Amino acid sequence: MRRDQTHLWELFEPVVSGMGFELIEIEHFPNPKHGVLRLYIDKPEGSEGGIVVDDCSAVSRQISALIDVEDPVSGQFNLEVSSPGMDRPLRRLKDFQRFTGSLVKLKTVMPLEGQRNFKGRLLEASEESLTIETDEEELTLPMSAIDKARIVPEY
Repeated sequence: MRRDQTHLWELFEPVVSGMGFELIEIEHFPNPKHGVLRLYIDKPEGSEGGIVVDDCSAVSRQISALIDVEDPVSGQFNLEVSSPGMDRPLRRLKDFQRFTGSLVKLKTVMPLEGQRNFKGRLLEASEESLTIETDEEELTLPMSAIDKARIVPEY
């Protein structure tokens, strides 16, 4: 989890989960006039159907009210609540484990063997590491080295 967003997760996650959804990701793009605070939500694993506009609207209203009271983000910004989409971000261990077998794109915090971007099939994930199979080889990367991870949609 990115350190700069820990306070936002601690504030928003109980509200989102209390409404029956999972908070998947928080993105904050500060800008003096056109900042964006984006929350990605999903239904828990095993739930029927996906996220619909009414779900996003309901979460947006609750988070907006919380932001008005707590004021956790400085400056002006637009709040956006969205489904994670087909190229959903992977953040927590349970996300990686849920999507084992999927094609993923990873970006590491620092270069590993001169490379920061990786793409391959997610074979396994644990608290310590994850393993992907690329076209050339099987790679095991430390979980602590992962900065961003997303599913690559396959059509």
